[in-house]
Amino acid sequence: MILKRFQVTNFRSVLESGWIDCDNITSLVGVNEAGKSNLLLALWKLNPAREEGDAKIETRDDMPRGYYTEWKDKPKDIKFITAEFELGDDVSSKISSAYSCANEFINIVQVSRYFNGDWTVHFPNYSKPSTVSAETLLGELVAAQGRINKLAEVTETTPSKNEGEEDIVVTESGNKENVLNALQKIYDFVREKESLDEGDFANLKSLFPTGLKPLKTSKILPEFKSIEQKILDIASILEIDDLSEIDSVFNMIIDEMPSFVYYSDYGNLDAEIYLPEAIRMLKESKNKGFISTAKVRTLRMLFEFVKLDPNQIWELGRDPALQKEVETITHTVTKTVTKVNNQHVGNTAVSEPETEKSTKTVGLKPSDVDIATAKDNKAERKIQLNSAGTNLTKKFKEWWKQGDYTFRFSADGDYFTIWVSDSVRPDEIELRERSTGLQWFFSFFLVFLVESQEAHKGTILLLDEAGLTLHPLAQKDLVAFFENLSESNQIIHATHSPFLIDINNIERAKVVYADPDGYTVASSNLREGITSANKKSIFAAHAALGLSVSEVILQGCQPVIVEGESDQHLLNAIKLYLIREGKISPTKELVFLPAGGTSNVGVQGIVGILGGKNEELPHIILDSDGNGKAMEKNLISGLYSGDAKERVITAKSLTNLDNSEVEDLMPYSLMKKELERILRIDDDDIEFDDEYVADAPIIPQIQKFVDDNSITLPKGWKVELAKKVKNLILRPKTEIESKNVDLWIKLFDHLTPPAAK
Repeated sequence: MILKRFQVTNFRSVLESGWIDCDNITSLVGVNEAGKSNLLLALWKLNPAREEGDAKIETRDDMPRGYYTEWKDKPKDIKFITAEFELGDDVSSKISSAYSCANEFINIVQVSRYFNGDWTVHFPNYSKPSTVSAETLLGELVAAQGRINKLAEVTETTPSKNEGEEDIVVTESGNKENVLNALQKIYDFVREKESLDEGDFANLKSLFPTGLKPLKTSKILPEFKSIEQKILDIASILEIDDLSEIDSVFNMIIDEMPSFVYYSDYGNLDAEIYLPEAIRMLKESKNKGFISTAKVRTLRMLFEFVKLDPNQIWELGRDPALQKEVETITHTVTKTVTKVNNQHVGNTAVSEPETEKSTKTVGLKPSDVDIATAKDNKAERKIQLNSAGTNLTKKFKEWWKQGDYTFRFSADGDYFTIWVSDSVRPDEIELRERSTGLQWFFSFFLVFLVESQEAHKGTILLLDEAGLTLHPLAQKDLVAFFENLSESNQIIHATHSPFLIDINNIERAKVVYADPDGYTVASSNLREGITSANKKSIFAAHAALGLSVSEVILQGCQPVIVEGESDQHLLNAIKLYLIREGKISPTKELVFLPAGGTSNVGVQGIVGILGGKNEELPHIILDSDGNGKAMEKNLISGLYSGDAKERVITAKSLTNLDNSEVEDLMPYSLMKKELERILRIDDDDIEFDDEYVADAPIIPQIQKFVDDNSITLPKGWKVELAKKVKNLILRPKTEIESKNVDLWIKLFDHLTPPAAK
C-alpha cells in the first residue's frame, strides 16, 4: 500500500489541515511553531510500528486544548487522522477476485482513526452495484466440481457404549452425489446469466443441497462449504454500501496498512564507549521493550549493523586470571614426644628433631593455559573489530558523498573506540574529534539504514527536523540519502531549511503555516499563506525554488526563466529524464525559475533581478499564446536584442505550432488519464479523447471542451496535471516516444550549448 495523501483533524494545533499529497519523499516546510511536528505525530499514531510511549493516543495531550472539555468524554466520535492509500496489486487482486469487484473501484482506500483507538475503512471510489458479473462465479464452480470429483466418501466408526455390542459404523454415502448434483444445477443457472442480481442469489441459495450427512472427517463437506461461502460473500456485495462492512476486507486493510516510524531525536554516539555501561543500557532497554533514548537506539544500531556482540567483545578482551605464585620453605623443629618404655612400667618424655614444610606467597602470575587462552581471545576480538570496520566503511561510502572515510574499531580493556580517517587527513582521529556534521550523519546512517531495511522494512518514515546541524552542502547530501532510502520506504520530513528541499522535485514541498486563528494548515500552493504574520513560514520553499533569487541558491547554477509552476515541473521532468538516459550531461545545474505569469518575466520582473546578478542574460522559455508573443517581441526589441535574442525560446520554435505551450512537448499518452479525471462529465458518451487532435495545441482544445460542456476546471489544474505527468516520466518503466525525446534534446541543446555541456 502506498500513501497518496493524508488529512489531520482535531489534533493538538490542527483543526483541519486540508489534504496533504504525498510522494515517495514529501517535505513539510514552515517555521518553528507552525505545527509541522503535529502533522507528523498524528500520522504516526494512525499505525505506529510500536504503540508504546509517545506513540500512544493520549486524549489529554492530543486533543486541541480549546475543545478538550467538550470532547474528552466522547473519544469514539472524534477523528484525528485520515490517510488515503493506493492498494498494491496483491491486495486489490485478493479483494477483486473474492468479491467480483473491478480494480478501479477498490484501488484507493481511506483509513481513519479516532481518539478511542478505533479505525474506520472507506473505499471512496466504490459504489454499491445492482448486479455482479457471473463470470467469476462460473470459474469457482467448475474448480469446486473438479476438486470434489477427486474426493472419496468417508466412513466413521464410533465405539459402542455397551459392552458386547458392535461398534457403530456410519458412512457419508450419497453426500458426494448430492453435492455434485447441486453444484451442477447452480452452474447451469449461473451459465445462463451475464450478471446476477439479488433475486438471482435468492434462487441460488434455494439450490443448496439439503440432508447432507455431517461426518467430522468428511472432505467433501468442507469443499462445498467453501464454495457456498463464496456465493454468499459475492451476494453480500449487493447489500452493503461499502466493502469495509465485510469483516474480512476491513481486517485485510488494517493488516496490510504500512506502519509509521517517527524520529525527532537523533542521538550522536560517544566516540569512546565504556562497554560495561553500554551492555547495561542495552540490556535494560531490551527488558523494557522500548528504546528510551536516541543514544541508546544508535548504540544498539551500531552493534547490530556491524554484527558485533558488545558483551562478547568485552569478554574477549579480559586479561587472564591472576593466580598466587608460592614458595615452599623447609625447616627443622624440635618436638617433645612421649614414648612407652617396654622394660619399665610408665612413659618417658623425649625431645626429637622433625622436618616441616610451609609456603608463602611471593607474587601473582596467570597460568600458562590462561595466558594462551587470553591471547587467542584477543586475536579473535581484533579480527572481529577489523572486519566490522571494513564492512562499515564500505556501506558508509555508498551514502556519504562529502569525503572518502575509513572507520576502524578498537577495544582497549573496557573501552570501545571509533577511529576515523579520510583521504585528505589520513591520520586516525576519534569520531568525537571530527565535525558534528559527520557525527550526526554517522548516527543518522546507522539508525535509518538499519531500522528501515531490517527492523522496519516497508514502513513509512516520519522525520522531524532532520539534518539541521549539517553544513548546507551536507544537507544536500542528505537529500540524496533520502532519495535512495525512499526506494524502499516513503519519507515525510519536516524542515525549515531551503537546502533540504529538492529543487528538481519542488512539488514534493508542502507549506505549513498558522491561519489567522492560530491553527495549523498545510497546502501544496507555495504562494499560499503569505501574510505579514506568516510569510516566513514558506521562506525556505521560496528560497529553494529561486523565488527569492538567493545568490546562495543560484551560485554555480544556470537559471532558466519559465512562465509558471506547471512549466517548471514539466521541464524539470524532462531534464531528469534526459540526464538519466545519458542524453545530456550539463556541467551546471539547470534551475527553472517560475516568474508567476508572463507579466512578471520582463525587465521589471525576474529578468531584471537576474540580469543584474549575472554577466549573461538568463534563458527564457515562453508559451506561444498571445501573452507569450507580446513578451517575446518586447524582449528581443530591448534587453534581448542582437545575439541575446537566441536566449528567448518559444514553444512554437520547438513544436512549429502556433499558440502552443510547454504542455505540447509532452506525450499525450501520459496526459490522457489525468485529463479524463479533470474533464469528467456526467455524459458517458462525451470524452475529451474522442475530440483530441494530435497536431494542434492541447491547451486551446481543453479550453474549448470545457466551454462546450460547461465544465468548471479546478483551481491549479495545470499544476496538478504537470505533477502527474512528471511522476510518470520519471518512472523507470515509462516509455517515451522518440519524437518527444527528439524535441526535448533540441530544447536542452539550446539551453546547454556544446561549450557548457
